[in-house]
Amino acid sequence: MKHKIIIAGLIISSLFSSCQQFEDDYLDTKAESTLDPALIFSTAGLAKGAVDGIKVPFGETNSYRGRFLPYYGLNTDVEWYNTSQTAGDKADLCVYDAKPSNTEMNTTNNAYSMMYSGIERANICIQGIRQYGNPLPGTEMGQLLGEALTLRAIYYADLVKSWGDVPARFEPITTATLYLPKSSRDIIYKQLIADLGEASTLVAWPNQTAYTSTVEHVNKAFVKGFRARLAMAASGFQQYPDGVRRSNDPELSVAAMYALALKESREVIQSGSAHLESTFEGLWRKYNEENTTAGGESLWEIPFADGRGRMLFTFAVKHTAALDQFQANGANRGGVAGPLPFVFYDYDQVDTRRDVTCVPYKYGAATNNIAKQELGTLDTWYFGKYRYEWMKRYVTSTNDDGVNKMYMRYAEVLLIAAETANELEGPGAAAPYLKEVRRRSFPAAVQAVKVDAYVDALTSKTAMLNALVEENKFEFTGEMERKQALIRWNLLKVKLDQAKQKMANLAAHTGEYADVPAALYYKFKADNVSLDIYGLNRGENTNPGAAYTQVAWTWTGTTADTKINSLYKVGVNPDNRQFWPIWQVFIDGSNGQLKNDYGY
Repeated sequence: MKHKIIIAGLIISSLFSSCQQFEDDYLDTKAESTLDPALIFSTAGLAKGAVDGIKVPFGETNSYRGRFLPYYGLNTDVEWYNTSQTAGDKADLCVYDAKPSNTEMNTTNNAYSMMYSGIERANICIQGIRQYGNPLPGTEMGQLLGEALTLRAIYYADLVKSWGDVPARFEPITTATLYLPKSSRDIIYKQLIADLGEASTLVAWPNQTAYTSTVEHVNKAFVKGFRARLAMAASGFQQYPDGVRRSNDPELSVAAMYALALKESREVIQSGSAHLESTFEGLWRKYNEENTTAGGESLWEIPFADGRGRMLFTFAVKHTAALDQFQANGANRGGVAGPLPFVFYDYDQVDTRRDVTCVPYKYGAATNNIAKQELGTLDTWYFGKYRYEWMKRYVTSTNDDGVNKMYMRYAEVLLIAAETANELEGPGAAAPYLKEVRRRSFPAAVQAVKVDAYVDALTSKTAMLNALVEENKFEFTGEMERKQALIRWNLLKVKLDQAKQKMANLAAHTGEYADVPAALYYKFKADNVSLDIYGLNRGENTNPGAAYTQVAWTWTGTTADTKINSLYKVGVNPDNRQFWPIWQVFIDGSNGQLKNDYGY
């Protein structure tokens, strides 16, 4: 798949060169090198190449690869840009203080533009397949139409969650539609939800066909799960130009959208076509090993070529050396963002997600190409879900790592089912879904208490919802899904302020963090690379012996205060900055059609 996208780009570019957007004013004669859309979209192999071409913009230099994925989703009450206290345009994107002139984003090839490039490619494919392909359910052309509809929805969903109201383009560009004003996101959400409803009738379940045997292709479980996610977002709280509220459109009411989300998530669950991996660590090892076989927990992934994509480059446990036994991806790769310092201590000590998600060490300088783990400081943690040391492929590109972005996984479907069932049917209906997520997270010996008794005690809707907000945190920290969830729950500023207080308490070792040890003890394991650390668990205060080296595990003073306060910019209300501004280059090039709202 990753190599075929290059060919797909050539096919789709031939369509662009003859597409209506250029019209007679731009092309007086048809270029001999172009392919006729009637030929492309009536021929399955060519149509497949065109649909694969919709994915090309994901990997462009300043698109998802290098700008959108590294910055969208930060900062939250569980994740932050590790140098949020640093003044500059990178930090501004994360601390709710982005400007339209932001130098990281204000370019014509930015993610905003690349998303619309993907949408235009999808529009051409959708129009062509409908016109020439006879896309019936159960046919190859039907699958391709369903994939094109879904890919368009992905681009639009990410546009709306990043910029709010944006222009709606659901047909190929013509000279008459070259410049469009913003449309209400309500209109866009309704179109996407309808499109995904159609797509779900066209695409196959995971592994139902050879085409859906990989999570790099769209399948029915993903389409339904994604439709449920969008229904939750569309009906949730969000910032409109007139303030933070739910949609006023009755079609996007909580009652209507939650019913839809519950139906879709239950159909995925009942299909048996996807499942939780048996262990949380196993899920993330499988991801880093680049196992893209469908039918497990991953539902769909953005497919990056080996020399494209920066998931580990950006988010992995940090590697200081340009080359060591695990990677040759360049110096200081990974560690751009990480969990907030208290998140590790908020997990139950026996929750198996804790040590996978939160890592207190980095890999230091290499000697003879061998790097050892080094403890950092209490304020700097790394996402353990992304690890070069778990890869089977040795990365040699110094600018990209090629690891896919896991866009949605089955655990989210279970938690959507729990949240919607709780709202519509009560906590008893939600309980089985929450139990399934927690059962994977805790050892069998403690499940009676940590799973069954814990969930059974959630006897009110409010208690269940509060528990689901926490479960979302424990399950998804580091996946950058939290920000949109906090927004739709109307908890963004509330939770960010709570996180600031929690960090202050941790730094002072007071309140809920009074029993967090102020010192760690470490020695190297038999491999002379991995650390054996004592003192990370609450109450581990006794020196374990002379074989261990003691280090301070503290975070105090004005430096700590500055970093804590930088979770969001001082003087900024994050609820008034839920979206980025449209970058100035696009405002200037809109022929007066675009403007920024939300106080920008």
